[in-house]
Amino acid sequence: MATFRLQGSKVLAVDMTGDTVNAKNGSMVAYDGRMTFKKLSGGGEGLRGMVTRRLTGEQMTVMEVKGEGTCWFADRASEISVVRLTGDTLYVESSNLLCTDGGLRTGTTFTGLRGASQGNGLFTTTVEGTGQAAIMSDGPAVVLRVTPQYPLSVDPGAYIAHQGSLRQDFQSGVTFRTFLGEGGGEAFQIRFEGDGLVYVQPSERNTVGGDV
Repeated sequence: MATFRLQGSKVLAVDMTGDTVNAKNGSMVAYDGRMTFKKLSGGGEGLRGMVTRRLTGEQMTVMEVKGEGTCWFADRASEISVVRLTGDTLYVESSNLLCTDGGLRTGTTFTGLRGASQGNGLFTTTVEGTGQAAIMSDGPAVVLRVTPQYPLSVDPGAYIAHQGSLRQDFQSGVTFRTFLGEGGGEAFQIRFEGDGLVYVQPSERNTVGGDV
């Protein structure tokens, strides 16, 4: 299995000994040894994945990297975090997914109304199996724990990903800025309940749901 390691906070180094990883197309910045690069369709899920992603609006262009040596990945100087999966599922916005082990399965799933607040449709990308994935954020990502006793509310513009046994509820009419009297129009937040982890970034994407 390929080894993921960070060099600084904005470059991912992947050591491979004949392994395969799937990375965001165009994110390779350097490599040594012998590597091959192949663009994949449908986010690496083939023709069916391509059709599904076009229908759901959850777009992702992926390349397969295989070889022996080290390959370095980065994208627009984004901060990078490595997530370890042990048979569970990572739910991540496609724009925030940088690289996954070749043995991990990717797909799309319905997430309810949360996706509508970001203009990305009602779906998000899933990564399943055992291995490592690298996700990106605008600024250093913060990992927040959710327990049955302590649910979590998140601004959808700051949300990156989550994993674990979590339920999410999309709520309208309130946001953190509302409490400060700075809201403008209808606003939204995501409430997570259960047991798991939520990844957020210290920056907010523009959303179509209002001033969040």
